[in-house]
Amino acid sequence: MTRVVLLEQLKEFSKAATADLIMPVSMQKGDTEQKFRAADVYLMRLPDSTAAYKKAPYILHQFITGADSQPKGERDISTTKVRTIFCVYNDDEQEGALMLLNLMERVRIGILKKIVIGNQFTLDKEAGLECLAYPDDTAPYYAGEMVSTWIMPSVEREVPL
Repeated sequence: MTRVVLLEQLKEFSKAATADLIMPVSMQKGDTEQKFRAADVYLMRLPDSTAAYKKAPYILHQFITGADSQPKGERDISTTKVRTIFCVYNDDEQEGALMLLNLMERVRIGILKKIVIGNQFTLDKEAGLECLAYPDDTAPYYAGEMVSTWIMPSVEREVPL
């Protein structure tokens, strides 16, 4: 029920939702032929943030904010806002931009169909699900993000006996 568990559940969900979407891997110095694979999924940070483009394609789930409150006369409310970053690589600019959109749509549609992740985290549809493809000209790399808000299980108060 922690925010770490939410991120881990989103990672597993994203892997499953995009497993059959095979994309070109960023070419590295010394590579002789193009390689292909599904997007890797990371939590909070990339293993090596100086190599952000070298990791493409990938999905990165990050905790942004969390709030816990109890409106008067109501139950506790706990929410978490998650930023999901998407990055793909493609030498063809049109294909690259469409590949990014396809990757983002796989996750977005999957979340909207499922609504509940890990049997305990519910998408806050009232807060909405926002998506943005970055308009910057960064070809052959294409990136975007999605922001989602999740309703968390409340933390049970410990009452001394």
